[in-house]
Amino acid sequence: MARSRQSSSRCQPDVPLTLLCAVGVLCGLTLPGNAAAAAKNDSCKEDVVLRADYFDADIKSDTTLMDNVVITHCDIRVEARRASATGNLDFDDTRLTLDGDVRITMENRGQLLSNQAVVLFRNNQLARATVTGDPAEFEQIREESGMPARGHAGEIVYDVGAGTVRFENDAWFNYGTTEMKGPSLVYNIREEKVQGTRASGERVRITVTPKSTPPKQPANAPPPADPPSGTAPQAPRAP
Repeated sequence: MARSRQSSSRCQPDVPLTLLCAVGVLCGLTLPGNAAAAAKNDSCKEDVVLRADYFDADIKSDTTLMDNVVITHCDIRVEARRASATGNLDFDDTRLTLDGDVRITMENRGQLLSNQAVVLFRNNQLARATVTGDPAEFEQIREESGMPARGHAGEIVYDVGAGTVRFENDAWFNYGTTEMKGPSLVYNIREEKVQGTRASGERVRITVTPKSTPPKQPANAPPPADPPSGTAPQAPRAP
């Protein structure tokens, strides 16, 4: 984590000290249940497979138009109603612009949902995906606990090499009872760590909602009082 700068400001009241908030600079936390960072998987050697209902390729200009497109490669899946590609469609250096019902299935049980997206393939690998929407959405279901980590923003950038998801423009992130808001949030989908950075005078705000638990009965609590002596139960009244 970045080194804290000296500041006369104070953390907002709803930010626990245990989150080690570097005031005005960087706030970050590690989601529970993942003490060790997960290593990045080896590069996949499978083919990139593209399927579409409609396909119109201009080989001379290196442009391609597609409808209802699905692209799969190992644990990556890209779907959209429409797509246009520039560059040779061998995915060695290809840029695709997606529009309508965009869904990108990521590594580690994550996915992105948006209206538009731009994805870059380099060396037959998905290198980067930038999704935009009102808002664009992210979700990851943890394999161990099954609990979701969710976020949304006007723009989300998935950097495949770094294994990070960056939320920009009204960023929001939630895990369990913890909620983060700020101008820019970055979530590492492999290590399950999230960081937020101050920008343009706007600070990161973290809210932790206490878990509601029923009150416990004290161990030494007296038993319920018996009814007064001499009080006999009333006989039922005759019909």
